[in-house]
Amino acid sequence: MKEINNLYNVIKDRKNNPREGSYTTYLFEKGIEKILKKYGEESIEVVIASLKDSKEDIILEVGDVLYHLMVLLVEKGITLEEIDEEIYKRSLKTNNLKAERKPIENL
Repeated sequence: MKEINNLYNVIKDRKNNPREGSYTTYLFEKGIEKILKKYGEESIEVVIASLKDSKEDIILEVGDVLYHLMVLLVEKGITLEEIDEEIYKRSLKTNNLKAERKPIENL
């Protein structure tokens, strides 16, 4: 996970020290709506790649999702350590099977 930490730090640096021509800087300049739009688009692309059952495509699209997710985290001031702590807390729970969700009605 070293590379994920490195990428997070580069993204954080782009927010604090914008660079002309940087895609990351562009996302921060456009704001939260653009960041969320890109995250959503990439998430759907993971679904599509998974339906095609192409391991290579899935890996590429998950990489895109992780990148855009980290841009979102930096934008919101959330650290990877905070995410890691939440995952740790969840790992301590046992017998935590959730009930089936009710169908979505009347959107």
